[in-house]
Amino acid sequence: MATTTATAAETTNPAAAPAPHVLVVPYPARGHMQPLLHLASRLAAAGLRLTVVATAPTLHLLTPLLADHPSSVTPLSFPSIDHDTSGPASVGADIHALAAALRAPLAEWLRGRQVVAVLSDFFCGWTQPLAAEAGVPRLVFAPSGVLATAATHSLFRRMPPPPPPDAAGEIEFPDLPGAPAFPWRHLSRMYRSYVEGHGGEHGEVIKDNFLWNLESAAFVCNTSRALEGTYLDVHPPLEDLAGKRVYAVGPVDQLTGDETSSGSSGGDVTSWLDAFPDATVAYVSFGTMMALPPPHAASLAAALETSGTPFVWSASTATLPDGFEERVAAGTTKGIVIRGWAPQTAVLRHRAVGCFVTHCGWNSVMEAAAAGVPMLAWPMAADQFFNARLVVDEARVGVVVSFGGFGHVPEADELAGVLREIVGEKGGELRVRAKEVAARMAEAVGEDGSSRRDLNDLVSELRNLSRQS
Repeated sequence: MATTTATAAETTNPAAAPAPHVLVVPYPARGHMQPLLHLASRLAAAGLRLTVVATAPTLHLLTPLLADHPSSVTPLSFPSIDHDTSGPASVGADIHALAAALRAPLAEWLRGRQVVAVLSDFFCGWTQPLAAEAGVPRLVFAPSGVLATAATHSLFRRMPPPPPPDAAGEIEFPDLPGAPAFPWRHLSRMYRSYVEGHGGEHGEVIKDNFLWNLESAAFVCNTSRALEGTYLDVHPPLEDLAGKRVYAVGPVDQLTGDETSSGSSGGDVTSWLDAFPDATVAYVSFGTMMALPPPHAASLAAALETSGTPFVWSASTATLPDGFEERVAAGTTKGIVIRGWAPQTAVLRHRAVGCFVTHCGWNSVMEAAAAGVPMLAWPMAADQFFNARLVVDEARVGVVVSFGGFGHVPEADELAGVLREIVGEKGGELRVRAKEVAARMAEAVGEDGSSRRDLNDLVSELRNLSRQS
């Protein structure tokens, strides 16, 4: 049984023209939900009415959105569905389980309700046939960059085979600008597992998910022309996204006016940073969903200590080498280790931070680029290799730490050398470029910027759908 709350629009004068009503379906993982909820806040502020789906473990993430827009945003929760995607299960298993749990209750909820569109995460491709059955368009929300989004859909659209075992061949993407090519091991594990026959019962579900996305009306992407204009401004639109329009509305947290994402100034961490000169501290984070493997963490810890680089390390659940945290706590190693939540945006915007050692998850890339901080790219999986290529080769706001992923542990001396190159005065040229990109991203979310215009176009399109219904 679904739990909903009536909105003001449903209880006021029925003769008044109702606001366009959109069903929003996030993928229940924090890194996917947060940008979509930021976008939902902007749509609500523009006068749209939203119903936002939540599972039991993610319902609390809607609290800020509901507090800001109590009369225009309604949660739709299913208390009996407690599926949580934050655990170790594969994405394929999560997509399969979520679709199985939500498809029938959402289909029932849609019957008889006047929604003008469904806006759902690109891991919720199963909402495409639901929207079609309800007679409304579906918009795909992509929490990744448009390059990674297009490349992933390209794989399932074209189905390129793996190179021979004895070859070191690359997979080309002929329909993307510049026809980029990537080693097989850098491609999405979901796709590699499917083609290699290891996808199991979830393989076809994953393939269908991405093919359903290509049937959608449009894509809405948390990206900026300052980073991805090459892929957003191409004519005709990207074939790998079925030629559909892409609304580039990022960085969505800045569109909401919430540039710290958390409402926090960073507290003790930023106070600690105040003691250091400009651009002399390394910030280290590999996201909340992935723990850096112990051998990789040990090499990085040794590099930080031997190079003498001050650092803030958001370690989440990573296993750090014996004695390292004790030396940090005693002050013999200059740094802070954060367990749990870290005020990442506040830290990146602090003047003392000179580089960001990152796995190149898209949220991290957007936050660092918007803050004007150079990135030390160390991708591991998923879309991270595509993002790292964009950061290093195209935007030129980062350098490579390692492209070996989980299978390669860089030497500590090698890592220390990279840190010495970037932190402090030597990284000045890279920081100049990073600041230029940050300025263009700020311009994009400004009053007449490209991201703001795309958001306004999206709102106008949803209003047009309301008038046609």
